[in-house]
Parts: sequence; C-alpha cells; structure tokens
Amino acid sequence: MKGLPQPWTVAMEATIFSGWIYDHLQSHAVEIKVAHPLMLRAIAAAKKKNDTIDAGKIADCLRCDFLPECHMMPPEIRDRRRTLRYRHLLVKQMVQMKNRVSGLLMETGVEHNKSRLHEVGYFGKLLATSAEIDASIRPLLKLSRETIERCQKTEYALVSSLQRDPLLADRIRRLRTVPGVGPITALTWALEMGDVSRFRTLRQAISYRGLCGDERSSADKVMRMPLSKQRNKHIQRVLVEAAKLAPRLSPELALVHEKEKQKGNSNRATLAVARKMVAYLLAVDRQQREFIPTEQRRSRAA
Repeated sequence: MKGLPQPWTVAMEATIFSGWIYDHLQSHAVEIKVAHPLMLRAIAAAKKKNDTIDAGKIADCLRCDFLPECHMMPPEIRDRRRTLRYRHLLVKQMVQMKNRVSGLLMETGVEHNKSRLHEVGYFGKLLATSAEIDASIRPLLKLSRETIERCQKTEYALVSSLQRDPLLADRIRRLRTVPGVGPITALTWALEMGDVSRFRTLRQAISYRGLCGDERSSADKVMRMPLSKQRNKHIQRVLVEAAKLAPRLSPELALVHEKEKQKGNSNRATLAVARKMVAYLLAVDRQQREFIPTEQRRSRAA
C-alpha cells in the first residue's frame, strides 16, 4: 500500500468481513467508501461476473460519484452490536429447544401442562414422577433442559454487560422512558441506529426500520406495496413487538392504535404505533433528554 500513488481512496462492496478491512485501511487511505451490495445494479445485471470486472465497475462508480455508499458504524458500536445479535441467536436456540421438548412429549403421548412445562420446578417434577415418559427420551429431555438453562444464563450475562456499559448506560436510561420500550428495545435501537443525526427526517428513520411500504408510481397512478424488505430487520422486529405492548402503557399511543384500528386492520394499527414510537425515540436521542408525556407537559405549562 505504501507504493500506491498518494493520496488514494478505497471503495469496496459490503460483505461479512468489511468491518476489519475498513478499520485496517483507515490509517492508509484518505477516504474509504463501502457500497451497498443491493444498490450496485451495474454488477448484478452484468452478463459476465468475476472479481476483476466487479472491482472495475466499483472503481468506475467511485470515479463518477455514482457509488451507492452505505453507513459504517464506529468500531465500538459494531463490537457491542455483535454481542447483541449473538444474544438474539441464543434466544432463537432456546425457543427451538423448548419446541423440541414439547414435541418429544407429544410424540410419546406424555400428559403435561403446556403453560408450566418450562418452569424449572414443574419440569423436574414431571421427569421424576411421570411414568409415561419413555426411557428413550429421558436423556434427550435432560439434555434439552440443560441447553435451555445454559442459554438463559449466557443471555442474561450478555444483556447485563451491555446495560452496564458506560458508553450505552445513559442513552439506554433515556430511551427506556418512552412507553413500551424495555432493555432489549433500547439496546437494539442504540446499537442498530448508532448516530441518529444521519437521519435528516423522520421519514428516513421510518424507512430504515422497514415500517412503511414500497411505492410504485407512474404519471397519476400510485401503487402502495407491502412492507419493504430493504430494512434493518433487527430494529424492525423489536419495534413491532414493542408496539403491541405500548398502547396499554400510554393513552397517546392507545389513541393512535384505536384510530387506525377503526379502519379495519389491526396490523396497520400496530405499524402506526411503531411509527409513532420511532418519532418519540428519535426526539429523545436528538434532544438528549428523557421522554415527557403530553399530559405532564401540559400540567407543567399550566
């Protein structure tokens, strides 16, 4: 790299290992740009595709200022985001193992209480006292339970370490003042969003989270499509789940939900609440202060 003509700029396509290459080249290049792979239509539509041709097309896009650049998070945010996404993997594995336990019991006709099956005391008592449990599935049930408990402990440790992190602690505390926002929603927002100043408008923030549909317009015809697949799926998932709970905790969000539900679609009502929550969270992050409900603001003004 020292032998290259100075100064030089780097452009590369976003991949799973773009992060460490980006960090390594920071001290060598004047500017580093990472291209959004979905937006590189010139490469995707080519007849002939190999690394040399792809690199040439990326260089051409960079030279003509047509490179569809994507945002790169700072290393400290990427490191913590990796931990949070690993926590999501553990939760998925726990759910799979719980379903497997239920499946084993149903396959062999073992009578059990579904609502209490995964309680520690009930599961141990079921194994010890039930004569219906076949000897062939006992080791599998014990192994599944041990895996669930191990994943639960690891998941708790990961979330606790992120909540105590000095880089995130104050921001998480402020975000959790928004109705319906718990520790996981706050952590996901902070680590998947990064610096919110990169979103100039609320619409951009809502689009990034996949809470609006595609639009296909031509002349005077406008067609609204289902929710876009071009989104951050991690923040979309937690916001939709939080939006299902939030109307129970906030009269303002309950009013938004009820108004949209009267149009006949509960899913659209949930999305409307999620979009309103994005506005609240964005305001909290931009103003660097806790969320204050409307009724409290009015009482203070009076």
